[in-house]
Amino acid sequence: MNTIEIKPDIYWVGAIDWAVRDFHGYITPNGTTYNNYLILDKDITLVDTVKYDFAEFGLTNIRSLVDPSEIKNIIINHIENDHMSALDRIMELAPNAVIYTSVRGKEGMARFFDTSGWNIKTVKTGDEINTGKYNLMFIETPMIHWPDSMMTYIKEAQLLISQDAFGQHYASTSRFDDEFVKNASLAELEDATVDYYANILMPFGKLIKTKIKQILDMGIPLDMIAPDHGLIWRKNPDKALKMYTDMASGKTNLKVAIIFDTMWHSTEIMTQPIMLGVRDEGVDCKVIKLRATPMSVAIKEFWKSRGCLVGSPTLNNEVFPSVAEFTTHLKGLRPKDRITGAFGSYGWGGGAVKWLYNEFRQMKLADFEPGVQVQYRPSSEDLEKCYDFGRDFAKRVKEYHKEFE
Repeated sequence: MNTIEIKPDIYWVGAIDWAVRDFHGYITPNGTTYNNYLILDKDITLVDTVKYDFAEFGLTNIRSLVDPSEIKNIIINHIENDHMSALDRIMELAPNAVIYTSVRGKEGMARFFDTSGWNIKTVKTGDEINTGKYNLMFIETPMIHWPDSMMTYIKEAQLLISQDAFGQHYASTSRFDDEFVKNASLAELEDATVDYYANILMPFGKLIKTKIKQILDMGIPLDMIAPDHGLIWRKNPDKALKMYTDMASGKTNLKVAIIFDTMWHSTEIMTQPIMLGVRDEGVDCKVIKLRATPMSVAIKEFWKSRGCLVGSPTLNNEVFPSVAEFTTHLKGLRPKDRITGAFGSYGWGGGAVKWLYNEFRQMKLADFEPGVQVQYRPSSEDLEKCYDFGRDFAKRVKEYHKEFE
């Protein structure tokens, strides 16, 4: 029996995926969980399902508490495969259950399953159902991070089942934040939360800020936040809300990320004096080589830093392929409130640094020009220029950072 009671008669019945390392292109070195929740009330209610691969694990957990045929309500907060792909298995066992989802959720559900025989009811923000002692209210959260997304608030338990918001991709024997912090650390939990936000929810900062304000304006007390991935915020749900509010508002660290790749080490050599210049200006700095680092880690470090310097050698008059991949990922995440610069090396014709500044402008990021580039291998004079570039960039980052304090 792997179920965990998180509130009176409300159980976690999910699955832990220790082995997954690639989550639709997002590297997950710590695995993940597929959280879903069973409410044992007069009308037994299941909130979300698990990924199809773990359907039997989920059903085993449910069966340890109740016969699945007794499920009366199924709430689908989000139709992405990791939350809904086991729904047909549940419906085979509980064919008379009523499914509650958003209008977009119902439309999308029909693209995955034959829903012709299912009783699906659509809901909007403020709609409620009663399961007996509990009243469940729905809160639509479109584009956080799919159009169908919504959350479920259980009033009497003061519990927000928050779908993909406030989660982490982290497999753990701990189910709650306080358990995890006791066995690991608060810093590790915070880092996992930032990593998840940066790689999945970064484009939706304005929407997230608005939605959090809406939830707070509704005056609903929050004793616990239970996301569909990672740890349940039992001890400090306010921590999760503050982190998301800060990230959505553009707050981050006074720090510089130097993200680069190299062909014959010339660009790599440049990173050392640039890093020293940043450090000597009193700004923290981290250097990341792209082909030695998962893309999601590079994206996270970009997000954690107020400034980012991207370095690339020129190849065929263009940017290096791994650097192009990084900027493509970044462009799709639509970052804001960051300042950028570029550096690199070339043989007979440059191009990479110019290419990078064009990308920064397309992303509407603040940029620090001109960049610095060297021909072939850096000379001692080139290294001095790199040091000065790093120091000048750090000065600009400190000025820019003040706007968000």
